[in-house]
Amino acid sequence: MVYYLAGYLLKIFLSLFGFLKVYQKENLPKDGYVIACTHTGWVDILWLGVSILPTKINYMAKKELFESTFLKWLMENLNAFPVDRENPGPSSIKTPMRLIKEGKIVGIFPSGTRTSEDVPLKRGAVTIASYAKAPIVPAAYVGPNNFKELFNWQRPKIIFGKPIHLNKDLPKKEALDVMMTELNEAMKTLQQKLR
Repeated sequence: MVYYLAGYLLKIFLSLFGFLKVYQKENLPKDGYVIACTHTGWVDILWLGVSILPTKINYMAKKELFESTFLKWLMENLNAFPVDRENPGPSSIKTPMRLIKEGKIVGIFPSGTRTSEDVPLKRGAVTIASYAKAPIVPAAYVGPNNFKELFNWQRPKIIFGKPIHLNKDLPKKEALDVMMTELNEAMKTLQQKLR
């Protein structure tokens, strides 16, 4: 309940600065998948969640965001779950796998950090999707990245690519490498389409 209330209030608030344009939403599967999105600022996290309402996204978030009582409450009500990025344990895979198998969506930012530069993607999204036997939907965001940029009235845009599936005809390691390459190329192509 809190998720939907917060989501729609957030959508109204963010729309005061420019309406979100969403492209290729028809590429989203019905349920049980990973969304891997570009990550250039904290606002893209909010817009990604708003872009597929009423469907919920379960976000992986660094464990430091759960240390204060208020932030822990907020993260949990935004369907985020903690991950230790320095020492990822079994729960880093088990929690998102369980969510996907329940038909839920897991949102991951594979660059691992907010950046506008071309950085190598981390393998978490691919690993989780392969273990959960689920597709990855590449996504890209272009628009304001912080409060200051919100006031520039730059229109936010999100685009979804076609789902990427693990090639079952290849050996596992090779299939993961191919999936990683496809994801990286798809995210770059999608971002270029929005510019």
